[in-house]
This record gives sequence, C-alpha cells and structure tokens, in this order.
Amino acid sequence: MSPFRVIVGVLCIGLVVIIGLLAGYQRTEVVQRGYRGLGMNQIYRPSYFEKEDVINKFPKPLGPAKTDGPTAAEAYENVHVLGDLSKAQFARTMLSIKAWVAPDVGCNFCHAAPIYNSDEKYTKRVARRMIAMTRHINTDWTQHVGKTGVTCYTCHRGQPVPAKVWFEATERDDGLMQRRTLQRPPTPAAADTALPADSLTEYLLHDDPIRVDGTTPLQSGNRNSVQHARQTYTLMMVMSESLGVNCDFCHNMRAWASWEISTPQRVTAWYGIRMVRDLNNTVMEPLKSELPPERLGPGGDVPKIYCATCHQGSNKPLYGQPMLKYYPELVRPASAPVNPDGTVPNLPPDPPEAGPPSLNDWGGGTDVQKTAATEAPAVPSTPPPTASLSAAAAATARVNH
Repeated sequence: MSPFRVIVGVLCIGLVVIIGLLAGYQRTEVVQRGYRGLGMNQIYRPSYFEKEDVINKFPKPLGPAKTDGPTAAEAYENVHVLGDLSKAQFARTMLSIKAWVAPDVGCNFCHAAPIYNSDEKYTKRVARRMIAMTRHINTDWTQHVGKTGVTCYTCHRGQPVPAKVWFEATERDDGLMQRRTLQRPPTPAAADTALPADSLTEYLLHDDPIRVDGTTPLQSGNRNSVQHARQTYTLMMVMSESLGVNCDFCHNMRAWASWEISTPQRVTAWYGIRMVRDLNNTVMEPLKSELPPERLGPGGDVPKIYCATCHQGSNKPLYGQPMLKYYPELVRPASAPVNPDGTVPNLPPDPPEAGPPSLNDWGGGTDVQKTAATEAPAVPSTPPPTASLSAAAAATARVNH
C-alpha cells in the first residue's frame, strides 16, 4: 500500500472521529450562585431543560368552587378525608384528581361505578391514603414544600403510577462463590453508578447517619467506614440527578460538611430527607396489605418515594408552580381529621435553639450523633449572594430556585 493511501486513510478516520465528537457536543452554561472562587457554580445544558419543559407543565387549574352549601361529608356517604370541603369543592377536587392520575380511564380507575361510595377497589383505598398524605405534606411539612405545596400531579404527571419510585435491592448470585450484596451493576436507585445499590433503604426508609467526614480518629469511637462514605455518595448522586443540579446547589465546595457556608437549599433538603423518610414509613409501608402482587417490587416490598418522585429532574417540581394557590383544598384544616384512621402523622422536628447539627451529621444515628439527629439545622445567617441568571435559564427560573 502506498504512503499516499495510508495518509488519506488516516485523515478520513480522523475526520470521522471529529464529526462524531462534534455531533455529540452539547453547549453548556454556567450560573454563578455565590462569591467567585468559592465553587458555587451551577453547570447545565440548555438541551437538558428543553427535555424537562415537556414534563414540567402544570395543567391549567379548574376555576374556583363555591365554599358554601352542604359539606361533602353531609352530601355523600363514606367520605373520610375531604369531608370538610363544600360539595362544590369536593367535586372540583375529584375532577382534578381524575385528570392528574387517570385521564384515560377516568373515575372508574378508583370507583366501582355506579356505586361510588363502595371501597371495593384497592385503588380507591390507596387513593384515600394518598390524598391524606398530600394534605399531611402541605400542612405539616411546610419547611420543605413552603407555600408552593404539592398535588397528586406533582408525582403522577397524568399516570396512574408515578414514573419515579424505588424498591429495595435484592441479593444477586453472580456465579460460583460470588454474591454481590452491597454493590451491583448500575441501577436507577444508585443514580446509574456502580456505587452501593441499596443506600436509599438505609437513608430514606431507615435513619442511618448520612455522613462522610470523621471528626475523631477511629480509636476514639468513630466506627464509620469507607463503606459509609460510599453509601452517602450514592444518596448524594441520586439527589443531584433527581433535582438536575450539581452538588454545590446545597454545599459549598470549600468545605462540604460546613453548614455555616452552605446555601439555604441545604436546609430545605435536610427537611426533605426527613419528610420522605416519614412518608415511606407511615404511608407507603402500610400499603403492602392493599397492593396486589404485581404492584410490589422484586423482593415483595412496596414502591417507595424519593426525591425524583416529585422533582423529576427539576430543582423545584413543576418549576415552582404555586399549586396551593390553585388548590387550597389540599391543606388540612384544623378541624379535619389528620388521617383516615384518625392517627396523628409524624410531624417534622422543631428547629434547634442554636446552630446546625454537628459537622459530620446529616441523618439519624446513635451515640454522639443522636442529639443532632432530632434537630433541624438553622438557615445560615449570611448565605452567599445569588447572581442573576443567564437569559436561557431565566426563562423558566429553573436553576436558581
């Protein structure tokens, strides 16, 4: 083969490689969220938000309903959760739920028509608990959802089953003398990484300490290991992917563990972890007796909630649409029963009188971390200033919530 042909061949291969690289190139933009030099930048792709726009459109709300007249409990039989609403408000809420959860099937997805007061279908019994859960979130977890609140559409997005749920990982045999119990091939519950696959169980169902750094040597009682750090990284990766943000959306890269220089969003996330843990234990786990086998996971456990269930790639679900402004009926009034069975839900912890948790604590735990586990961090008194967004990001205020 002549040298000329070799050179032409190499050039052609190089041209193909360059074209392939350019075809996969996606422009990125940076939003400065704090003082320069402190690692407080959010890097994002406009193309990512083009995809997110499709799934973050909140349906046009129905017009407000009259609040006078008989209540739903007076007008209908077997109304457990929304009986305090007026008959008109109840009808408006039911129509909205139909559009949010089962637009194709309609009312018959939950109700055994024409006997609408029947509890025959499991979907109605589950929906009743979900409505109570929604009111619990909007009433008792305002530290996380604020005045924005949530509706059924926050998680369901027009589907009977939310797209983003998780199940506990099951043991897997990989051949003779091999069993991967702690680490597996990439899974959604590990943010598609090879990190430990079942960390969500430890942190969003159980209350294991969420931590990486140690402040004392091992010999003085620090029993946390590298494995604990790997599990924490799994949770952080899942949260980052769920909200579509970098780690420094909450943390300051100068000192990851420091609360004093973290952003206010870290406090919101602190409450969010506890809210999800509360919902998984008090709402989702008790549903096992109601759900059919096909709705359970490979290990027979119920579907559970995590950050992506509501956020689905946006740091504020539905770009922060004020859902409670449109649907105040989904806040539990003081006179209404707190749960269908009359039990009191788990309330969020009260803020501490002074200071955030200890440097290395983000979760539950025992011994030296037990006190901090029951306290919520205070909002940093001097959060870094927030720079204005670029034109592309400001269109929907996606990055800087």
